Amino acid sequence: MSIRKGLNGRRIELKVCGGPGSIAKPAKVNWGVVVLRAFRATVIPPGDIVIQPPGGKTLINFETLYRTEVDAFTRSFRLLGQRVQLRIRPTSYTWVSGDGEQFTTSSPGVAYDSALPMTAYVSHSYEHPSEALHPRVDVTWSATYRVGDGRWLPVPGTVTTSGTAANLEVVEARSVLLGGY
Repeated sequence: MSIRKGLNGRRIELKVCGGPGSIAKPAKVNWGVVVLRAFRATVIPPGDIVIQPPGGKTLINFETLYRTEVDAFTRSFRLLGQRVQLRIRPTSYTWVSGDGEQFTTSSPGVAYDSALPMTAYVSHSYEHPSEALHPRVDVTWSATYRVGDGRWLPVPGTVTTSGTAANLEVVEARSVLLGGY
């Protein structure tokens, strides 16, 4: 311990850790926390919703199909002087229908194919006509990381991105009798 006078004349007590020439051990890095911060700061493209039937119009009581086209990707960067790789992948999709309903799936949905059963699709049936609904998909992303050439580990958290809302009109079909009936 050493006592000195500071600039304002007060006594300052200085404590010296270790002896002369001693080197302090570096603190252990909690890579999970550090990488989670980097993951949350990573720019992740939003998932845009694709709606079928196309054209921004659907019918009430008709299965309207949803899908999004997002893919897994990898980012590499340096953190605390180390090379870190991050594998980012979509893990769940929250479909916000625009009519007050929402639901979550593990599927990004698929385009219509007459060979597929209806259970293969992500769909929603609107119950009431509306001139201006704005459905969207929110994608939740998970990641794994590795420092240098180390083993891949899960990032302890997720990131959710909100997709751009689409414009959708929901109309009611009216039957009309034609001819001499």
